Formats: sequence, C-alpha cells, structure tokens
Amino acid sequence: MPNIRPLSPELAKKAREELNEVPERIDSDLAALRTWLAKSPHIKSRDDDQFLVTFLRGGKYSLERAKEKLDMFYTVRSALPEMLKNRDPFEENMAAILRSGMFLPLPQTETPDGPRIVLVRPGVIDPNKYPMQQVFKLQSMIIDIMMKEDDNLCVAGQVAIGDLENATMAHFMQFSPTFMKKMTLLSQEASPLRLKGAHHLHTPPGFETIFNIFKGFMNEKNRSRLFVHGSNMEALYKYIPKRLLPEEYGGEAGPIQAIVDTWVKKVESYRDYFKEEEQFGTDEKKRVGKPKNAESLFGFEGSFRQLEVD
Repeated sequence: MPNIRPLSPELAKKAREELNEVPERIDSDLAALRTWLAKSPHIKSRDDDQFLVTFLRGGKYSLERAKEKLDMFYTVRSALPEMLKNRDPFEENMAAILRSGMFLPLPQTETPDGPRIVLVRPGVIDPNKYPMQQVFKLQSMIIDIMMKEDDNLCVAGQVAIGDLENATMAHFMQFSPTFMKKMTLLSQEASPLRLKGAHHLHTPPGFETIFNIFKGFMNEKNRSRLFVHGSNMEALYKYIPKRLLPEEYGGEAGPIQAIVDTWVKKVESYRDYFKEEEQFGTDEKKRVGKPKNAESLFGFEGSFRQLEVD
C-alpha cells in the first residue's frame, strides 16, 4: 500500500470522478514515476509517496502530465533562486511578511470536498520595504506546506480572494510583464495545484492595467475563473459563503490574527524542511536534450534581480 494519507470519503469520490484516481493502481503509478525519475539524471526530487501523489493528482493521473509538472516544478525553482531558494522563516524580512498575514489559507471549506480558500492581502505589506519577490518567496513556503498537508487543496483545488484594500501604485509598479510571466508559469505549468477561482476585492485605480496583462499570460480555462467585485461584498458571497470568511469580513472563521498566529507557528516549524529543500532542483548540464534556462522559460536573459531592479 502507498504511504499516503487516506482521503475522506467525499474527497476520495472527487479524486475518482475528477482526477481519475484508482486506489488499487496508485502503487504502480508511483513506481512508474519513480522509474522515470531514476532515468532523469537532471532532476533531484523528493520521492516520498505523499509528495509524488500530489503530481499524479495534478496531472489527473496522466503519467506524462505528472512528469511534465514535476520536471517544471524543479526547473523553475532552479531558474528563480532569488524567489525560491534560501527560504528561512526566521530571516527578518520573511518573518515580517509571515506575521503580516498577507497570504492566509482559511481554516474551513464550503463542503467536505470543497476547494481551499486563500485570502491574499498585498495592501498589508510596505512595497518599499519588502520587494514582491520576497513576498512571493514566503507565499511559496506556505503553498509547499499545504501541498504536503492539505488534501482539500491537492484534490479539490484552491480559490483565491485578492483583497486589494490599501494597495498602491508602489505595489503595482513591481508587477512588470516579466514578473507576471514568471508568476503565471509557476502557477499554471510548474504547480500540481488547480486554481478554481480568483476573486478581486477593493480594486484601486490602475488595477485594470495589471489585471489585463496577467490575463494575457493565462490560459483560457484560468482566465474564465477570474472575477472582479470592486467593493461589492455581496457579489463575493455568491461564490464564497460569508460564514467561511474571517470576522473582519463578516464571517465566522475567527479573527484574522488567530489564523495568522496558527500559520506563523506552522511555517516556523517547517524551517528544517525548507533547509532540506535546498538540495532539490535540476542540473541543466545533465538534461538530455536542450537545457532549460531563464531565457527559454521566460523569454529573456539574465536573473530576476538584473531585470527588476534598475
């Protein structure tokens, strides 16, 4: 038997119907993925059952799709060290971003087999103090923990609420087309997780420009899952029941600070895990065929830092 968490009956049904999961076949699917990894000298990957099954689910049990996602997952991490390496929750800036509650998975789902809801609040961060690549680094740490622990996320997907209250032009100025292309590639091609919806609240002037550029990089399926509600909370409640939101949004999920405190403890407890992550990635010199680098992935040469800070 594979060493993975048993799914709840509701999620097991969803995994069968939507992801083509056949419990009796998981062992042989995992073995096939491991055989491929053993023959892929350029990838150094985690290979525990729980980690690998996330990619099988993300590829809806198409082995080829799971391989593509796993390869891209590590390729992009190696190509963007500024954002995806040296992830220490106790480093001063990381600790400050974590404690701000800028990226906050909410505790409840609408139904036992519902997607995970994540609240994103860029306006609580000072963009002059904390560059967006650091914010994203912290976000990636929380997502890695969720990939490891959260079956609702891995089977049913995620719904994001982007609350842009107090977001300013200084925030938006960091979203260059280059940065947005990276974000889109990370979420669409290099992640086994599925976006089921993204809802934007309290959108300020200037938002539409950024939003339209982002949409241009997205595939049609993800574009159709984007919603802008302005300050109309009632419009949001049509998609996400009010009771699932924190008290500050009129909901019953408790105060934001309590959710933040829970996640601060959890992320800090993963410090050794993030340190261990440093050894995983791709070595493009060992890839059979054409190496993948920043230019081939994102259509530019040079590092994130050279492009974004000038």
